[in-house]
Amino acid sequence: MPLLPMAQGGSWYAKDATDTDLLGALHAAYLAGIRHYDTAAGYGNGRSETLLGQFLEGKRESVFLASKSHTDELTAAAAITEVEGSLNRLGVDFIDLYYIHWPRAGRDMRPVMEGLETARAQGKIGAVGVSNFSIAQMEQVAEVGKIEVHQLGYNLLWRYAEAEAIPYCRAHDIAVVAYSPLGHGILTGKFGRDPGLIAGDQRHSILPFRADIWPHVHAGVEQMKRLAAELDLPLSTLAIRWILGQVGVKAVVAGGRTREQVAINTAALEAAIPASAFEELAEISDAIMAHIPDAGNLFNHYP
Repeated sequence: MPLLPMAQGGSWYAKDATDTDLLGALHAAYLAGIRHYDTAAGYGNGRSETLLGQFLEGKRESVFLASKSHTDELTAAAAITEVEGSLNRLGVDFIDLYYIHWPRAGRDMRPVMEGLETARAQGKIGAVGVSNFSIAQMEQVAEVGKIEVHQLGYNLLWRYAEAEAIPYCRAHDIAVVAYSPLGHGILTGKFGRDPGLIAGDQRHSILPFRADIWPHVHAGVEQMKRLAAELDLPLSTLAIRWILGQVGVKAVVAGGRTREQVAINTAALEAAIPASAFEELAEISDAIMAHIPDAGNLFNHYP
């Protein structure tokens, strides 16, 4: 299954971007050589899939397409309906990789996996993946289907996947795709001592922004910024390349809302970075992580 070093797609937090901006970002990624595009039914209530479908016109055969969905109705029939909805919005007859977006704590996810296996047998999807699953949840759905990819949150501010999830995936031949490489923008270095989030900003719910945690995050990121300045590189470049250098990680989903953001992200693939810089980043990250509890995920989201 082809997985390129970076994937590009619409995101649920891009609601303030115009369609022109988002389509421009998708085209910029394509021109830069990106061929793995990642989206989801839940991003913008289907808007992301619809826009990606517009972008795919005339390019489908050259693109590896991934999407995902979740439904409160945990049945095989509902899972197939979700796949068909994604196919319709994307305007395609086949999706290369389809994920179960979120597990449901304490509920049996096997019927959903059975539905995706049926969709695979029907030729509607190729590989089947899961996202944000624990090992126990992966083992449950693996009883009725084959997991080929696990997409999980992983960055210099959130590394709990290193302990169990990534080693489990390596042992079971499951490709790891890392999302949120820039920690909701924190690892661009754009936030000050006061992050200045306005009322209603969804980042209020993101763990590193929590009032008692943020000072430690900010202090660590300032050290990372100094390292980036010494190398004359954007901090985002270091953050993306650090993830791509981790054993077991096959791809990074790096969302961009504008051509400029995409240019910065894709340039990270070509930058020359000494090994000592990655070692220093890990040391700074270790110090930050000492103040971030393992709350399950970065979002405080527990469906």
